[in-house]
Amino acid sequence: MVYDDFERICDILGVSLKRRSVRLMGGGTRQKPCIWFSGFSSQGDGASFEATVGHANGSAREIRAYAPQDQILHGIADRLQAAQRQNFYQLSADVTHRGRYYHEYCMSIDVSRDSPTGQPPTAGSEETVVETLRDLARWLYRQLEAEYDHLTSDEAVEEGIVINEYTFTEGGRRFG
Repeated sequence: MVYDDFERICDILGVSLKRRSVRLMGGGTRQKPCIWFSGFSSQGDGASFEATVGHANGSAREIRAYAPQDQILHGIADRLQAAQRQNFYQLSADVTHRGRYYHEYCMSIDVSRDSPTGQPPTAGSEETVVETLRDLARWLYRQLEAEYDHLTSDEAVEEGIVINEYTFTEGGRRFG
């Protein structure tokens, strides 16, 4: 599933997804990651998430091992690593959702530096982190869209009909 893959990628990159309680049918609750999307053919569609971000040691190497063919994820890991290196691995970010839409520009991203001497982030590093996290949201949206396209393809629908042994009347209604 796309969400599970995204959660693993976030773990590798040092992006700790925030969680929210979701009520279950039996009355209990469980925790779900704060990931949202709308799609796939309207203006304003996209994906967003809420998280806290910090340095993840070895993330560039680990993302290449996890997703060896995904150049976009490699670039995301490299840019986050470079921004951290310029700031002695002291950058952190808080990502929250704002507004009623779900795309990368609905994420409010507050970047700070946890410097013992109170130094601010180096020039350009805040913008790098913000744009890189927005690129991660764009990456998620593309994965969700590809999964949707696959699940609604003629081949996938036909496979579901065959596997479930559905039959239909001449008029297209499900039979039996």
